[in-house]
Amino acid sequence: MGPHPAVAAIRLAVRRVLNDILDDHGRAPGRATHEWPSSPLVLVACSGGADSMALASALAFEAPRLGVRAGGVTVDHGLQAGSGLRAADVASRLSELGLDPVESVAVTVGREGGPEAAARDARYAALDAAAERHGATAVLLGHTRDDQAETVLLGLARGSGIRSLSGMAAVSGAGGRYRRPFLQLDRQTARRACMVQSLPVWDDPHNADPAYTRSRLRHEGLPALEKALGKGVVEALARTAQLSRDDADALDAWAGRAEAGVRDADGRLECAALHALPPAVRRRVLRRAAIEAGAPAGSLFARHIEEVDRLITGWRGQGAINLPGRVVARRQGGRLVIRQG
Repeated sequence: MGPHPAVAAIRLAVRRVLNDILDDHGRAPGRATHEWPSSPLVLVACSGGADSMALASALAFEAPRLGVRAGGVTVDHGLQAGSGLRAADVASRLSELGLDPVESVAVTVGREGGPEAAARDARYAALDAAAERHGATAVLLGHTRDDQAETVLLGLARGSGIRSLSGMAAVSGAGGRYRRPFLQLDRQTARRACMVQSLPVWDDPHNADPAYTRSRLRHEGLPALEKALGKGVVEALARTAQLSRDDADALDAWAGRAEAGVRDADGRLECAALHALPPAVRRRVLRRAAIEAGAPAGSLFARHIEEVDRLITGWRGQGAINLPGRVVARRQGGRLVIRQG
């Protein structure tokens, strides 16, 4: 008798991602395990919740069968009483699953961008550092199709453009470090997998706290949409994410090719050449220039780029535009100058 369907689904999703990682790592088709250049280390980021515990258990099961080393990292954000003990308990569970190395990392959460963004930034910084410290090839994240749908709706509410509507990528980070095996699986599948395997899970109270935007969306917004529009909203939003990502990738590639043609011999952006570009391409060139000048990508929103764009399309002698990261954009003599001021 095979495993429960939920367990089989999560294991299959992890197996596919591990095979992708091995192929990226240099495994040739048909090459025996002992002939691979080395055995890559894959870490799982685990909060102790159902999604990440299901992911950790699937990684612990599949990795040895594919000749992959598997470890785990849990991040203590220090935002709740007893968080350190809880992180230690999660680390212990990961070790019991057979993962090694296992590490609990404490972080200090700042305030920039709001509590959710600040916690996310601190978490990814800790995961990046852990991957570097252990020499990990990849870090698995437990985001599900439901998380993807929420991300798309949040991007829509912010009016952040097609890139925000594309949600989370299956592969992201420097060198494709982050992998999300569960983007095609719903949250309930992960929870059922934990139940049938008797895996203890921790439900973060922040996920039910209406003070947080994502929590309100999860418990109020999405249920209201499903009541009004019928079942299938989550799946439709996930499909929207993939279609939007394909479009955004194509436009990004176009902008990358166009950028060289809108700079003068000194590398400065020429306003007339920028004006001739399609708006979607031009704004991508402007965004790239702002980020290169030092504007944090996570704090650079569509409204910022629209203001800079008006220096090109609605020039009336207006003054400089202040952007995040102390970056300033101004028009000077037919050129657009973007730099830290």
